[in-house]
Amino acid sequence: MKNLLLTAFACVGIAALSACAEEPAGEAAPITGEVNIYSSRHYDTDLALYEDFTKQTGIKVNRIEADADALIERIQSEGEFSPADLLITVDAGRLWRAEQAGILAPVDSPVLKERLPAHLRHPDGLWFGLSTRARIIIYDKAQGAPEGLANYADLANPALKGAICMRSSSNIYNISLLSSIIAHKGAAEAEAWTKGVVANFKQAPQGNDTAMIEAVAAGQCRVSVVNTYYLARYAGGDAKEKAMFDKVGVIFPDQGGVGTHVNVSGAGLVKTSPNRDNAVKFLEYLTSESAQRYFADGNNEYPASVGLKANSAVEALGPFKFDTLSVAEIGKGQAQAVTIFDRAGWN
Repeated sequence: MKNLLLTAFACVGIAALSACAEEPAGEAAPITGEVNIYSSRHYDTDLALYEDFTKQTGIKVNRIEADADALIERIQSEGEFSPADLLITVDAGRLWRAEQAGILAPVDSPVLKERLPAHLRHPDGLWFGLSTRARIIIYDKAQGAPEGLANYADLANPALKGAICMRSSSNIYNISLLSSIIAHKGAAEAEAWTKGVVANFKQAPQGNDTAMIEAVAAGQCRVSVVNTYYLARYAGGDAKEKAMFDKVGVIFPDQGGVGTHVNVSGAGLVKTSPNRDNAVKFLEYLTSESAQRYFADGNNEYPASVGLKANSAVEALGPFKFDTLSVAEIGKGQAQAVTIFDRAGWN
């Protein structure tokens, strides 16, 4: 029965979630096996990534793309017959959800340990961060940087009353940011900070990070918080987008302290993987320099592998000190962060 499921996986779409992998262009190594990827990433460069891996190894990549929570639930429902080898998703919070769902298995790879910093790897090898993004403060250049705004803590300063726009607390990026604050400062201080930020809202939380950037650039909001890759899209975009980027100032928070909060896109081995060796090969490939260029550059993120630089649009945001808090710790505080947001009225 499992073989039948694997055959169906490779060639048959299921609802709107699945798609067969394209045949690699040009000469390639003879097909010697396959690896089945469940991914919540949806960037064109990922297709080139899969093709490059097949050319190098002869291992065919089959993929299903969907929302991370839907993929986690699907793997759970498929149980021991799941064809999934790897789960690829964004944010430590979603990787933590997969971990808590019990669908991941540990990987002990000297290659991954050598290439990836310890804080970007799960301590037991259940998942690995493959690219990073920072959550930064932005401000309206026309109004100028608010005096004294340098840290996340400063967002709760009453002097910023009516100045801040934010996206919903249900957003995983905000949940992970608050989780990191809990890890560093404790729940009581994190809750006081959350209430202070809510008191400074100009409007009820709404929109995504792109909406926050455009609101600040238009002067509708003086301050917001966004992920670096959203802003880098404007820095490397067309003339209209670059003009908008030029209207936004950037603050990398906590440079005098623990550093700016960073999060990951990452992957973990599914514990019922039918192609475990191929899956580990693919994980290791994702940390190579060529793969990191596809994986990180495709979404304007920072490469996770040691010694590699980001693309020019990301580098244009400037250098910064990043927080080396283990991304596993960011995952652990997710539930508590949601409770704090609710009590503070951050909807």
